[in-house]
Amino acid sequence: MKAIKRTILLNPGPATTTDSVKYSQVVPDMCPRESEFGCLLEYVSTELTRLAGDPSLYTTILFGGSGTAAVESILSSVLDHEALLIINNGAYGKRMCEIGAAYGLNYMEFQSPADNVIDLDALESYIQTSEKRFSHLAIVHHETTTGLLNDIKAVGDLCGRYRIDMIVDAMSSYAAIPIQMKEMNIRYLASSSNKNIQGMAGVSFVIAETSNLDRLKYLKPKNYYLNLYDQYKYFSEHRQMRFTPPVQTLYALKQAIDELIQETVLKRYERYTQSWNTLINGITRLGLTHMIPESCHSKIVTSIIEPDREGYDFQTMHDYFYKNSIIIYPGKLDGRRTFRISTMGDITYKDIETFLELLDRYLVSIGFEGRRVNVNEVSENK
Repeated sequence: MKAIKRTILLNPGPATTTDSVKYSQVVPDMCPRESEFGCLLEYVSTELTRLAGDPSLYTTILFGGSGTAAVESILSSVLDHEALLIINNGAYGKRMCEIGAAYGLNYMEFQSPADNVIDLDALESYIQTSEKRFSHLAIVHHETTTGLLNDIKAVGDLCGRYRIDMIVDAMSSYAAIPIQMKEMNIRYLASSSNKNIQGMAGVSFVIAETSNLDRLKYLKPKNYYLNLYDQYKYFSEHRQMRFTPPVQTLYALKQAIDELIQETVLKRYERYTQSWNTLINGITRLGLTHMIPESCHSKIVTSIIEPDREGYDFQTMHDYFYKNSIIIYPGKLDGRRTFRISTMGDITYKDIETFLELLDRYLVSIGFEGRRVNVNEVSENK
């Protein structure tokens, strides 16, 4: 198998993939309505389910589209006139509010700091004192805006006390950070193929308990292509997606799932964490700082404070790395000058060391003289 030119993607997805995932897309032309492809879809659905729940109780519904398609499918399909509470502590919580507004949903927004944990007492008080009785609560597990990891187990316990169904955007946590839907009281979970699964972009999915999905047939549809119940029903009857799927992308997803099973979720997260530790030690040594405390950090995406230097320009730095086959990403937080580095994908701490060497050269070139520390001091401070 001929090696493909490697780009180190340090953006928050799509992630760097293996050559075997790339080459798995080179297959004979296939009509997706053939039973052979239906078997592939069934395998993908079952194995994705197995990572978060018992396939005899839960199922995975596949969509052609980015991760936002799965989130939009849930929000536009599972609510009737009931009230929805959306936790907004980053760009993707905000996006759920925008979806709610687009569909005219009966939602309210609980705002929480983008750089620290959710105040559970304040959240519970909000639920108790609200004039609305919430049937659902939506939350992002890993906010790639900053790298903040929300405690969905604690929020799920709170939802259980008030008989609220929790919806989780697990786009950038699923397949790296262990998730068990039953234990965490998650009713609906959304994710996609191109983050920690390390597949290609183009497939999103929803995991839900089949009993909850069956109850959706009584709701009046608010959408068509993204209707969760219709997609679930069609797949359960025909082992097919209702509309033309991204065929080659699904072959790549199957290969990526097989490679994930071989590595295991826990080992994958250990690899990501090793890269993260290398990153944090390195930027600290170079005199830079990051936003989120380790106690609530995902260790998957890190929001780094930009250097306070007149000659600094993110786009110039981006282009410098791009010429060296490394992709970095701008910040997405209003009022804070940051850039983001991801440690997900088919990369190791060695790739992060390469990034840090180039970052050191760039900072020297612009005359940045932050307080640099030695490696032993970094280790002592951790």
